[in-house]
Amino acid sequence: MDFNAACITGFHQPAVMKLLRYLFFTTLIVLTISWFTYSAIPVKQQKGSLTHTTKKFSRGRPDGHRLADKAAEAKAFIEKKGYNEEVVFLLDMKPASGQNRFFVYDLAKDTIQMAGLVTHGNCFQYWLEGRKYSNVVGSGCTSLGKYRVGSSYTGKFGYSYKLHGLDSTNSNAFERTVVLHSHSCVPDSETKDEICQSNGCTTVSPAFLEKLKPILNHSRKPVLLWVFE
Repeated sequence: MDFNAACITGFHQPAVMKLLRYLFFTTLIVLTISWFTYSAIPVKQQKGSLTHTTKKFSRGRPDGHRLADKAAEAKAFIEKKGYNEEVVFLLDMKPASGQNRFFVYDLAKDTIQMAGLVTHGNCFQYWLEGRKYSNVVGSGCTSLGKYRVGSSYTGKFGYSYKLHGLDSTNSNAFERTVVLHSHSCVPDSETKDEICQSNGCTTVSPAFLEKLKPILNHSRKPVLLWVFE
């Protein structure tokens, strides 16, 4: 007996063709849906020493009362150490990075003079979930603590300011080349998405840095920058 012939003649040919056509179109539809779903997934991109994603934020907004308390602490430190007594830079790392976290605080009027977005360090991860802080050289993390904003220079990311750590938590800032600079990946205004991350530097938008320049360049005394959570 010819088993091949028996297998072939044992099926109703039109039914087979109909089944094959159904399977073909079903597979095509599934592949099409899968392709569009994959295309919609947020893509993480490298931008120099900064990473960027479109992740949604879930952390809270800045606390005005906490900022006022920090400003009061900063004022006492400033008066004792001989820093600029008119203004202090307060960087609150607690809110989502898409929210304003860099505050120029007017100490005389006890109010926020201006605010902008600022990055936090990714600790040399492709994308850091949450926050991690470190003072270790080569960590790529943000270091909490008070900084003296030093002299300006032009480097890899253009016009920048050296930062000198004043606490045990950020004493290696200068050695780590942690500086204040700008990058185009940082938006000029608040956004619903998380913004790019740095390798530990305090990174703002180019437009915001332009607003900081007159304060820093015209100050006869060093300006205090305080990163906290």
